[in-house]
Amino acid sequence: MLKFGIVILVALFPLIGMGQVQNEKVIKQQSQSWFALNNNITFNKHWGVLADFQLRRNEFLDTDSFYYLRGAAAYTTENKQTIALGYGHVWNAPSNPNCTTFSNEDFIFQMYDFSSKMGKVSVLNRFRNEQRWQQVIVDDVWTGDKVFSDRVRYLVSFDIPIFKKKTMPSLVVSNEILLQFGKEIVYNTFDQNWFFVGIKQSITPKLSFDFGYMNVYQQKKSGYQYNMNHTLRLFFYYRNNVNSLTHFGHHS
Repeated sequence: MLKFGIVILVALFPLIGMGQVQNEKVIKQQSQSWFALNNNITFNKHWGVLADFQLRRNEFLDTDSFYYLRGAAAYTTENKQTIALGYGHVWNAPSNPNCTTFSNEDFIFQMYDFSSKMGKVSVLNRFRNEQRWQQVIVDDVWTGDKVFSDRVRYLVSFDIPIFKKKTMPSLVVSNEILLQFGKEIVYNTFDQNWFFVGIKQSITPKLSFDFGYMNVYQQKKSGYQYNMNHTLRLFFYYRNNVNSLTHFGHHS
């Protein structure tokens, strides 16, 4: 499974240069913080729902970057492969500090992931395909137009035990590449690359978090301008069964 993931990454990287202009590359260094609550509620061993809320801030905590909601119906096979279909909405803050209008984005997505073991290391491979409709904002006003793009994402993540006790944190290293396509996507087929290194820690059997450094490298629409976002990431993960939630409700 690991070799399969590496082959996918190698195959995708030649696409990064497609359609780029030949201007000298300009990289803007920025700092961010990124917080998320990712929920996985199961109905039985196969069916469940995913529900995520995320927010990102610029200049560590100073200004808005985006607010993000995503939900999906998910099906897990006997061998722990998961497919999901869902919808999400993003409120993107304006990059110009003198503007106040957020750009709304609607998207539907399809997801497939599978987990495997490489010795004691847990490996997650995840594919997502997103169909996105983003508002066009000009002079702080929505023009009434939306831009459509299709974005393909591939993530590989390694959960590496560093202590013998399972109650101690593990090391997490992951990378996700995002490619986009569409009529308006001329110079930046390569959208972003997200590299993360940090720790993963269980709080309870149903709640855990990861915390660490994330590098968000993004190519802008011009093709030669890039953002290098040095990001402090804190993601919480909640997993439960609907029967447990119902049981809790009867006793509260």
